[in-house]
Amino acid sequence: MNRSRSLPRGATAALLGLSLVLIGSGATHAATAPVAADSARVRLQLPAPTGRYAVGRDTLHLVDRSRADPWVPQAGARELMVSMYYPARPGGGRTAPYMTRGEAGAFLESRGLGDAVSATTLSRTRTNARPGASPVRGRHPLVVLSPGFSVHRSTLTLLAEELAGQGYVVASVDHAYESVGTAFPGGRLLDCAACEQTQPGGYGVVPPGRARDVSFLLDRLLADRHPAWRHARMIDRDRIGMAGHSIGGASAMSTMVRDQRVRAGANLDGSFMEPVPAEGLGGRPFLLFGTGEDDSTWARDWPLLDGWKRWISVTGSGHFTFTDIPVLGDQLGLLTPDEPLSGTRSQEITRAYVTAFFDQHLKGLDRKLLDGPSARHPEVVFRRQG
Repeated sequence: MNRSRSLPRGATAALLGLSLVLIGSGATHAATAPVAADSARVRLQLPAPTGRYAVGRDTLHLVDRSRADPWVPQAGARELMVSMYYPARPGGGRTAPYMTRGEAGAFLESRGLGDAVSATTLSRTRTNARPGASPVRGRHPLVVLSPGFSVHRSTLTLLAEELAGQGYVVASVDHAYESVGTAFPGGRLLDCAACEQTQPGGYGVVPPGRARDVSFLLDRLLADRHPAWRHARMIDRDRIGMAGHSIGGASAMSTMVRDQRVRAGANLDGSFMEPVPAEGLGGRPFLLFGTGEDDSTWARDWPLLDGWKRWISVTGSGHFTFTDIPVLGDQLGLLTPDEPLSGTRSQEITRAYVTAFFDQHLKGLDRKLLDGPSARHPEVVFRRQG
């Protein structure tokens, strides 16, 4: 599943960026990438969610004073930036920014794409969530999203907005010093110290650390007194799931091992950095959703997933298919011939199957989409079922 054979899929994001040309070829230098014509004039836009609800968004800065940052201990306590998406009442007003200009610039420059796409163009990508929107009533399942290694949480915005529009609360997490250029309070733009410290073969330390981050996040969101989020009452603490891309997907499994509150998990094209334990996941459901290439860690750990499970691949996909990148790449004219799946189909398939998974296992809805091949999605292949 990984185009770069010397690296696990959880590390691929540290080298590959927005340009689908680079992702498709496996190249690590942007000098070979064509410059999209008039990219400064392009207004990037994410497709609207398909659910019944409007989408609201808040941003949280959380500090875990019980432990030092594992990558930069001298910086002090472990910090997280979290985007909270939630089902909201319809209303007007501006939508939330995709990312700050500083974040966009750092993201592009780290991948040598500053001449192909401007930071202003990327940062002004139009989203569908409104900051501070009035929430709908009731309690809703919570899904935590964790991005790939070195990649900003904004790259999972499409999925986050779709889930919120379908009636989920979503917490999309940036783990400090694990992404290139994430904005933190005080005008800080934290770099990816973990990228410099982690060598091929040593990525196994990342998912356990992210599992601790997520458990801390859940503690703060579900606190009886003074929860971290003003709309925390919306969260149904008995219906919590987690999904992630690349190493974030591996982290979903690692979190389930350590935190029984997470009832269902989905791994979007991420090699398992640590194996599924011999005792399994206590019968909890897990979805493996990735490219058509074989992954030895998925094959190794498939028998140990002891609950409802599916191994599903998407024909014509690449490692970043399950993020916003194909949609933005198509709009910029950055296409790849060896990954024929368009941005439109990438997001339609990802949103449909991930939402169906959580609908079935957090809402108790029978989603036939997960039973086998669908004429609506001929690219989707059921590799294994259990």
